[in-house]
Amino acid sequence: MLRFSPLKFLFVFLFCCAATVFASESNDSGKSPWRFSTGVSVGNPTPMALVAGIGYKSILLHVEGLGAHNGPNDFWCGARGGLDWTFFWKHPFSIDLGFSGGYEYAEAPNKMHQAVNDANGAIILYPYNYVEVLDISAEIRVHLFGFFTQIGYPIYHFMDHDAPTINWRAGYMVEF
Repeated sequence: MLRFSPLKFLFVFLFCCAATVFASESNDSGKSPWRFSTGVSVGNPTPMALVAGIGYKSILLHVEGLGAHNGPNDFWCGARGGLDWTFFWKHPFSIDLGFSGGYEYAEAPNKMHQAVNDANGAIILYPYNYVEVLDISAEIRVHLFGFFTQIGYPIYHFMDHDAPTINWRAGYMVEF
């Protein structure tokens, strides 16, 4: 059975990064090494986020986040940032591998709990559901003509109340 080894993963990742550096330096097409991006995405655990990124050659730093407040115990917010290595960054199709960290918090009314509390005349159960996640994840992002998908596997959870096992996002980013 295959076992996940962080040391093996790190070695393969660094080897691939070094290979793309040497390959990209040999065929410079005159494109600027700096790249900036902005966009929007949807996914889990934050339902919607604004995305911004800055990159130099194959290195990409991106941040995303947004929040909404609909009333007491009815809101969500989330922020996530990551550092990635981009393969094929000069082409319409690219793959990013890296690490990200993020914090998400959400509360939503729970009508069933509110009904139990009303029936008993006392607060026995929380009248809302909540999710709180603070984690570091290994992530992969695949881009094609601005559209992207992102999958993150949480490596370490600092807080994990109802934390998802996989973080995913899909969206569109304009790069200039």
